[in-house]
Amino acid sequence: MTKPLKTVIGVILTAIMLFPVYWMINVSFTKDTDMRADPPHLFPWNGTLEGYRAVLDQQMPYLGTSLLIGLGTVLLTLVLAAPAGFALAKLRPRGTGALNFVLLIAQMIPGIIMAMGFYAIYLRAGVLNTVPGLILADSTIAVPFGVLIFTAFMSGIPDELLNAASIDGASKFRTFRSVILPVSRNAIVTVSLFAFLWAWSDFVFATTLDGGGEYQPITLGIYHYIGNNNQQWNAIMATAVIASIPATLLLIVAQRYVAAGVTAGAVKD
Repeated sequence: MTKPLKTVIGVILTAIMLFPVYWMINVSFTKDTDMRADPPHLFPWNGTLEGYRAVLDQQMPYLGTSLLIGLGTVLLTLVLAAPAGFALAKLRPRGTGALNFVLLIAQMIPGIIMAMGFYAIYLRAGVLNTVPGLILADSTIAVPFGVLIFTAFMSGIPDELLNAASIDGASKFRTFRSVILPVSRNAIVTVSLFAFLWAWSDFVFATTLDGGGEYQPITLGIYHYIGNNNQQWNAIMATAVIASIPATLLLIVAQRYVAAGVTAGAVKD
């Protein structure tokens, strides 16, 4: 297969995969009266900004709540996952293999099962329909992944660094804070990105644990547009476009750190 042919095939496949994104943007500018046009309009020639006005008028509080939940999830995930990864990678306590296996199994549990368990616990604890409760729930998805990433990355850090810090009189915590964390930037960025994206796009936990809350994430804000007799598709798609911008920017900025973070520990010298 020649190189130009490979390029053409790659462009075609890329266009197919990106077409849903284009259609989302197209519909966000389409008037309600043109939604059912046959054939559908491939470009919003007679476009409208009604959907984006609805976002500015109605969805900004939801976006703010999602941002708060995402940042809270990132912070809690790093606080729990980074020390755990350090302990498994360098301190090597008894049962490390079994714990790693448990972390893998934890990621296989369906979210709806965890959501129902959280609902019963939150109802008794009085944290149902609260932002902290949703942050805690979202962190249960990100923490096992974060521990595995930190463990793999920190396993590749030379033990000589730890020995040098120990000779200088540094405690385990001081070594972790002053030596391990500064050289674990790629892993920190990777875990932070995935934790934020999981929290930002979560719907199962949001609708189960925060469906009646005063502060709700953007996924529920979009859901409120859908009813039995009313589907504001341009507003739905405009909200989706706006909501995808932070995630897209984060992926663009952090892609090289993520590539290094997720492959850490895959190759041994």
